[in-house]
Amino acid sequence: MFLSEEDVRSLLRMDELIPAIAEALRDLSSGKVVQPVRVVVPVEEHRGFFGVMPAYAAARGTLGAKLVTFFPGNAEVPTHHAMIQLFRAETGEPLVTMDGRLITEMRTAAASAVATDVLARRDACVLAILGSGVQARSHLEALRIVRQFREVRAWSPRNAHQFARRFDLTAAESARAAVRGADVVVVATAAVTPVLFGDWLSPGVHINAVGATRPNWRELDDALLAIAQTYVDSREAASKESGDVVAARNVVAEIGEVLAGAKPSRQSDDEITLFKSVGVAVEDIAAAELVYRNALQKLSA
Repeated sequence: MFLSEEDVRSLLRMDELIPAIAEALRDLSSGKVVQPVRVVVPVEEHRGFFGVMPAYAAARGTLGAKLVTFFPGNAEVPTHHAMIQLFRAETGEPLVTMDGRLITEMRTAAASAVATDVLARRDACVLAILGSGVQARSHLEALRIVRQFREVRAWSPRNAHQFARRFDLTAAESARAAVRGADVVVVATAAVTPVLFGDWLSPGVHINAVGATRPNWRELDDALLAIAQTYVDSREAASKESGDVVAARNVVAEIGEVLAGAKPSRQSDDEITLFKSVGVAVEDIAAAELVYRNALQKLSA
């Protein structure tokens, strides 16, 4: 079976994906997943990267891998492309190949929604999004499922006003103006140097930061990392791939440990929490398994 991006789009819903990603991250932190750190091959002459991401989720019997490319300079085509292959865990037989670009987009936002649900204040009502690309759009959809926002502000270097008009948001004139007084902040830009600063933040804010996934890239400044309680999707992956986590030097927990009740969530209304996501293979195969299961149901209907 081969599933195109349009097939995936018709089979994958965010409200179903969020709990699937929560289960995958809980299993990862509980030792029920075999997942090596992503292998990244630089494509230096074209300023790109090629990644290989395998995982086996024993509890669910899900075996698969994603091949993904990241070419941040792309303008006419997306910066990310991917293919995901699932195999039958009992025999190793190939089951399905599917386009993984949309899955990458959606599972990243779903993981942020999982983190927001357990870390953000229950009364959070102002959302700020730094960025205007596919991750900004996907995060807007996902976070609205776990919190009710009365105001959403957007900023990006180039397209904030178009993005805001399209989704009926408030366009901010600067990143600082966007995050001032916000309860939840999403950093979804292509920045390799900090775009969010600690002295801009209000007490009690929760931050989802999903970019700068190379050890020499940053999207958050030192002051922010010093005051935030940092949570990650995978300690092993984040400590090797995220320049922000390397700079932070202290991770409170994996979000899966919080979901499992092994580590604490937010401790006070004034605490600043940060979920730093690098994206891990178990998220991809969990999303792909959901797509595959929905495809089989559709075929049998």
